Amino acid sequence: MELKIGTQLTLEPTYTEKIEKFKCRIVEKQNNMIYIDYPINVATKKTAFLIDGAQFRVTFSSDMDTYSFNTEVLGRKGGDVQMIILAHPAADEFIKIQRRKFVRVETPVDIAVEHKGQKFQLVADDISAGGSLIRLKTPVNFNEGDTVNSLIVLPLVNGEIRYVETNSEVVKIFERDGILVASLQFADTEDFDKQQIVRFCFERQVLIRKKELNEI
Repeated sequence: MELKIGTQLTLEPTYTEKIEKFKCRIVEKQNNMIYIDYPINVATKKTAFLIDGAQFRVTFSSDMDTYSFNTEVLGRKGGDVQMIILAHPAADEFIKIQRRKFVRVETPVDIAVEHKGQKFQLVADDISAGGSLIRLKTPVNFNEGDTVNSLIVLPLVNGEIRYVETNSEVVKIFERDGILVASLQFADTEDFDKQQIVRFCFERQVLIRKKELNEI
């Protein structure tokens, strides 16, 4: 994957509770750096002044596909065109975004489910910002169509543990590979919590991709 001059980027902060999006374009490239014009806040339409060291998740489109990567603000460059310098990702850090509303990642996730006063400590086989597939290794008191409360544990690569609590609809209960599983659809997740799940999924995709490349 090659970033091209003129490509439009969307930047989203990764280490803040404030949900923001910024639009910018690649003006120059040099060594391991990307030079962008000053980004515009999508909501306020105002120019944003990004501080050095700020970290962002970047998405962009190329050849009809959408990709993402993590980056950091390295500094600024003056001249006729004022530019901000971002770190260029390594080749294995580009993630192709699936053509669905939320990216689903197959990775184990601890999830506590509560229904009618009973709590169950379970493990999910996969997760996205829209739902999850959990293993039912012990008997549970909920059925298809029930609404349950879910507490999801998200260990991030920087060592932080984020907890997301949301109501979930039990869409389907079925057997897969000899194990009873339940498909959950998250119902009322806050925007910030959705962002945390998306961030977790993105980080896991990067780790999985790096592991696959190391095994080749």
